[in-house]
Amino acid sequence: MSSIDNAKSAEAPGLRLSFEAGTLVLAGPRAQLDSLTELDGFVWDDRIGALRARARAYRTAFAALYRRQSRGEFTLTDDARGYAELDLHLSTQRDPFPHQVESMAAWKRAGYCGVVVLPTGAGKSFVAELAIAELHRSTLIVAPTIDLMNQWYDLLTATFKRTVGIIGGGYYEVHDLTVTTYDSAFIHMEHLGDRFALLIFDEAHHLPSPSYAQASEMSIAPYRLGLTATPERTDGGHLLLDELVGPIVYRKRIKELAGLFLAEYQTVRIHVPLSEEDHRTYHQERQVYLSFVRQQGIQMGSPNGWGEFVMRSSSSSAGRRAFRAYWHQKRIQLAHEGKLEQLEALLKRHARDRVLIFTSDNETVYAISRRFFIPSITHKTPTKERKAFLDGFNAGRFPTLVTSKVLNEGVNIPEANIAIVLSGSGSVREHVQRLGRILRRQPDKQAILYELITADTAEQYVSDRRREHDAYR
Repeated sequence: MSSIDNAKSAEAPGLRLSFEAGTLVLAGPRAQLDSLTELDGFVWDDRIGALRARARAYRTAFAALYRRQSRGEFTLTDDARGYAELDLHLSTQRDPFPHQVESMAAWKRAGYCGVVVLPTGAGKSFVAELAIAELHRSTLIVAPTIDLMNQWYDLLTATFKRTVGIIGGGYYEVHDLTVTTYDSAFIHMEHLGDRFALLIFDEAHHLPSPSYAQASEMSIAPYRLGLTATPERTDGGHLLLDELVGPIVYRKRIKELAGLFLAEYQTVRIHVPLSEEDHRTYHQERQVYLSFVRQQGIQMGSPNGWGEFVMRSSSSSAGRRAFRAYWHQKRIQLAHEGKLEQLEALLKRHARDRVLIFTSDNETVYAISRRFFIPSITHKTPTKERKAFLDGFNAGRFPTLVTSKVLNEGVNIPEANIAIVLSGSGSVREHVQRLGRILRRQPDKQAILYELITADTAEQYVSDRRREHDAYR
């Protein structure tokens, strides 16, 4: 760390490194600049007569320039660094778990850059606190949602007993410890990219999307920590994490921590048959849909399959009939009467537990909420109402919540011990995240995830796909 944080050189003829709108600018005599062939990513900018690179190149560029300056080849003025050293102390002393100690050691060995993969409930946030205290430098934590940003704000304020900045949700307050969202980081990083030495990306699997990745590129932060339970992405974007944050430096799986640092758990699949009428209608409608797809030569499993189906189905009466058939058989599969009756039986069995019900769509969420008088949370739920429901759930005033996708990640509900997946996608990440919601350890806690699957339908294949994870083996 000492070379990167070395004090700026006194003003003298030579090279000057500065931050400008999310980029690094290296200015000085042309002959000196031309000799710097080892500086990866820098290109000549005729507009300003200097070299320019993405801000992310700061760490390696500074190290190379510092070595040359040490040999007396030139003097270097570092005006790029705008972050500060901080006097930070954890407000309470607690012993980290072995996996937290090991993850910190691995991150240090990797040069304070890399991704730590730990299951939900295993204490990733405490790893972040340890990292901030270890480096005692200006830090920006980036989270995927406003709710998670607010949780980080509360956590950092309580942990370090100092003013914490917040960017997002109507706020723009920048301090040496600041929290933000991925969206706000993308918008503001060109102005903030020199302010922070440490970037912490919570739920780091979001980072490789094109706009979010730019936020990482526009920061000079020499130290980076990614936190996630599920780094892999179906589009292969997780491979970019090596460049944007660093490699995976430490990983523990659910099975390795269950019973010690996570709750004991079991997963139960319940196959629910269709009624005769629903069975007949389901297969009739599915045949209409599949016949159209085959006739048109559409590969639904391909990346463009769904878009091609939507486009072609809109151009003829047969296509529109196939589209209606698709949604009709889908609705039967996901939330038929048999599933709702099975859900009712499970709610009676677990009347004394804290139960989360997950569906794949809001329509089913609202239907369950009305039928069983259960509070519902979707992306449309107002912030204050959502907070009241979550607080009431943790306090026991509401023993059950029903939701679609918005509680898959980024919410603290330690009391939850039963999850009922009424329907969902084939995403392994989504299914692991839903399991993770009930794994936070509590005394004598036994967690159960139920998966209701409509028998003799395509849902069986969807279930098999999303269970391709060692947590279910």
